[in-house]
Amino acid sequence: GTLKPIQPPDGVWQLVSMDFHGPINPTTQRGNKYIISLTDVLSKFVITKAVHDNTTLTAVRFLKEDVISKFGTPRCILTDNGTHFTSTMMDE
Repeated sequence: GTLKPIQPPDGVWQLVSMDFHGPINPTTQRGNKYIISLTDVLSKFVITKAVHDNTTLTAVRFLKEDVISKFGTPRCILTDNGTHFTSTMMDE
């Protein structure tokens, strides 16, 4: 689809963007090939984690364990609509 302008958020944790980066070469000693990141659009606060794959399950675990459990639930998450972000598992 066509790009649409994004309204600036009213405050922090109102709009965050999330994406996978990789595969990264060489992999980490633990075999991680990707980095998943979440960035607050207003403050530019970033959370990253090295992960084994770029699946929906990995994205959900990152959100639950590394984001929501520590910082609360962001109001809106902006993604590139990759299949790992559009799965029904992400709706939960």
